[in-house]
Amino acid sequence: MRVRLEQIAWARSGDKGPNSNAGVLFRHEPLYRWALDALSVEVVGAHLAGIAKGGVTRHEMPNLLALNFILHDSLGGGGSESLLNDAQGKTHGQALLRLEVELPAGLEAYVDRLPD
Repeated sequence: MRVRLEQIAWARSGDKGPNSNAGVLFRHEPLYRWALDALSVEVVGAHLAGIAKGGVTRHEMPNLLALNFILHDSLGGGGSESLLNDAQGKTHGQALLRLEVELPAGLEAYVDRLPD
């Protein structure tokens, strides 16, 4: 089943100097376990290539069922230096939630249906 990440997770993002971070919190433990393999730095880096110009780092937070991605060199120098519209990276989490993923059989029950 092909879904957007927003159907199985929430996100929060913000600025960290010239970098931003996008935390993805999964709604159920089986989804988090699946995401440990499915949401690699390569997958997220490819999806956010236009934002994370310096690569991506991932941190796992199993106690929160969350993955935190550092998007390096994504803010044009940082909030006070940047000419970007989103100099604090507040939309980067939403951009990550637009990622389409292939969810394996057995996890369909955890998917929130979005209106057409």
